[in-house]
Amino acid sequence: MSNPLKGLEGPLVQAGEMTRLMFQVLWMAVRHPLGYWSEVRDQMFDILKLCWIPMAVSTTAFGLGAPGLQGGNIFNLFGIPERLGSFFVMASVREFAPWVNAMVVAGVVGTAITADLGARRIREEIDAMEVLGVDPIRTLVLPRVVALFIMTGLLDLVAILFGLLGGYIAAVPILGANPAAFADSLFANLSATDVWGSVVKTALFGLIIGVVCCYKGLKASGGPIGVGSAVNQAVVIAFAAIWIFNMVFTTILLGLNPDIQVYK
Repeated sequence: MSNPLKGLEGPLVQAGEMTRLMFQVLWMAVRHPLGYWSEVRDQMFDILKLCWIPMAVSTTAFGLGAPGLQGGNIFNLFGIPERLGSFFVMASVREFAPWVNAMVVAGVVGTAITADLGARRIREEIDAMEVLGVDPIRTLVLPRVVALFIMTGLLDLVAILFGLLGGYIAAVPILGANPAAFADSLFANLSATDVWGSVVKTALFGLIIGVVCCYKGLKASGGPIGVGSAVNQAVVIAFAAIWIFNMVFTTILLGLNPDIQVYK
């Protein structure tokens, strides 16, 4: 009799190994938090340099298009386009700013990390490091994961600002809302819980991206084709993990803070 879970063995094993890698990195970072911060700083600068422009363009365009014009037209039917400010607390701050942020970071930085570590693996550089007694996890993985964790969270603030800019453009110049009323509606509903929840969630997105992409890079095999396959798999797995985690985190956040669901 065939095992119905046979097809899930590979993905489950990979999920377990990724989880183990994540705890290994966190233990290293906490147990001996010295010696890797210069590399973390360089990685953070690279992430900022590569991501902030795509982040700004993507969040502004998304804020203007989907929740801005689409949601704004609904509010405009009732003659209250200014209320789009309160809608953007949910649309931008809680949801699409962190989501677009994670998609950009995974697509730009995550792929680069997987390709870099995968190329090192097939050139046997990582094997040479292990032979020389250099821990590749601490040397290569830890700085990248820490940098992604910190910078993805900080970039969320950039994403929120440009997402709100897109909503402002939709509400005020296009739909004719009063700018002061738009701002009042926004800040009357925006709370510290919304902001820190968004930043923490996005920072954890960065942790997921870093662990998944580093794992797939370290496990790459089969030459350049294998590296390309590892990059594709890393992006797909990172996106899926982010969507699942986003659902769980948002559900818990709203359940523990029901007051943020009341719009003023």
